[in-house]
Amino acid sequence: MLKLLKYLQKKEVGMIILSIGFIVLQVWLDLEIPDYMSTITTLVQTPGSTINDILLNGGYMLACAVASAITTIIVGFLAAKIASRLARRIRSLVFNKVVNFSMAEVKHFSTASLITRTTNDISQIQMIIAMGLQLLVRAPVMAIWAICKITSKSFEWTLATAIAVVFLMVVIITVIAVSVPKFRKIQTYIDNLNRVSRESLTGTRVVRAFNAEEYQNNKFEKANDDITKTHLFINKFMSVFDPAMMIVMNGLPLSIYVIGAFLISNAGMLDKLKIFSDMMVFSSYAIQVVMSFVMLVMIFFMLPRAQVSARRINEVLHTKPTILSGEGTDKPIKVGEIQFVNVGFKYPDAEEYVLHNINFKAEKGQVVAFIGSTGSGKSTLINLVPRIYDATEGQVIVDGVNVKDYTIEQLNNKIGYISQKAVLFSGTVESNITMGTKDGQKPTAEDIDRALEISQSNFVKEWPDGINSRIDQGGKNVSGGQKQRLSIARALARNPEILIFDDSFSALDYKTDKMLRQAIHEKLSDTTCLIVAQRIGTIKDADKIIVLDSGHIVGEGTHEELMQNCKIYKEIALSQLSKEELKNA
Repeated sequence: MLKLLKYLQKKEVGMIILSIGFIVLQVWLDLEIPDYMSTITTLVQTPGSTINDILLNGGYMLACAVASAITTIIVGFLAAKIASRLARRIRSLVFNKVVNFSMAEVKHFSTASLITRTTNDISQIQMIIAMGLQLLVRAPVMAIWAICKITSKSFEWTLATAIAVVFLMVVIITVIAVSVPKFRKIQTYIDNLNRVSRESLTGTRVVRAFNAEEYQNNKFEKANDDITKTHLFINKFMSVFDPAMMIVMNGLPLSIYVIGAFLISNAGMLDKLKIFSDMMVFSSYAIQVVMSFVMLVMIFFMLPRAQVSARRINEVLHTKPTILSGEGTDKPIKVGEIQFVNVGFKYPDAEEYVLHNINFKAEKGQVVAFIGSTGSGKSTLINLVPRIYDATEGQVIVDGVNVKDYTIEQLNNKIGYISQKAVLFSGTVESNITMGTKDGQKPTAEDIDRALEISQSNFVKEWPDGINSRIDQGGKNVSGGQKQRLSIARALARNPEILIFDDSFSALDYKTDKMLRQAIHEKLSDTTCLIVAQRIGTIKDADKIIVLDSGHIVGEGTHEELMQNCKIYKEIALSQLSKEELKNA
């Protein structure tokens, strides 16, 4: 928790100091009220006192109460401002950290957990700061100050107050000792509930298609029950505190009055008035002491969950990315040449390699395609170029430089990447296509028109609002083929040296597929293309086709060469098209 406070700025530290000053003033005002009450009680019983004296002291009491209310409002405002600013800063830090994570870190935490840490966990920190600044400072100051005022009044009353406080502390410690382990589980359960809910919402079509509503409902109910049962256990156990607090709050004044009655009955006539006045003041101070401990209890109940949230946030902030930016290169080489040298790769924490001794070279302007059975390592291989993962062994070289030596920005400026799953963001067609920058510059209107034309996305111009047409989150309001073409347009608009297509033609019909490939061949002849595809027709005209099987290269060459000397490629080709169709594809 304390580690997160280092993100406070000087202005906020000044606001904290100011808040503490107002809190001390508030405590002093609250503790002055019983003194005026004692004075009024004495005046009422003293012969010769005037109503003006009583009203004057009553006015002082009212002024203290009003001033205390004003300071409370000021402290509440400052605490809320400090907490919200710190939460905003931490949220930005966490988000920026997560955005720069590689897939290894994202999979380590899980998407659901990262969402919870960015939202719910930070809200817990914001809440504890807002309330803690008010209660955590006020309660000890109030308790110590009030105890100092009552210790000189009467040993018997002080002993009664001490017994009440000890009883309350025993209850508090017991409740916290049992509740803290449960608080640690709640955040994990929230992660799980978030994951299940996210799966159900994103997979609605699949769930309905397979009549799996009941199955998903059962998964959600289990996750929901885990949180509910834990919360119920904590709340039931914490409910013990309410009657204990009521016993103390009502029993302590009663014991003070009983002790006071004995003291008054045994005192002389002149001392009775003083003892009665002290009893009234002491009861007020005693309640202030008890209320201070009650305020501390409120913080102690919130603190365990906030500590768990703080630890989870710090885990994200202190995680070192496995893929680090290189020192950069001054070579002004913009060719688009790619070379794999003895590359091997295995996923983090995996025992077996996914890729084994991969060697090939893609020259400038070449189209290099990859094909193979599902799980053969095609997508994994091309993901090593933009450093979505780093090669475990060997080197991936772009334009004569190891990709690990480029800065992330330098490498990304060279590459246009179209992922296996087409992703569109909420906004407009234009905002989706221009979301990326190259050398700090966004694509121009000419770049957008060219990208839409090459990607066969001319359907956009037929829409009423053209490139200003609205795109829903995830591209839910466009078809799968349109989504893929817009994703391709986004990569093309950056005019990259290297284009990477990770099975990015799967949703296109054969005619559109062919037209898109022809447009790339004619208008992007200087751009190096890496294509992963399942359809022979998509890669048949590639300059070089690499066949993968279980992470090994088992064939390399043109379509005609592979049909002659690669059994696996021939089997794939003939399983999709007849010999006549292969000739005309």
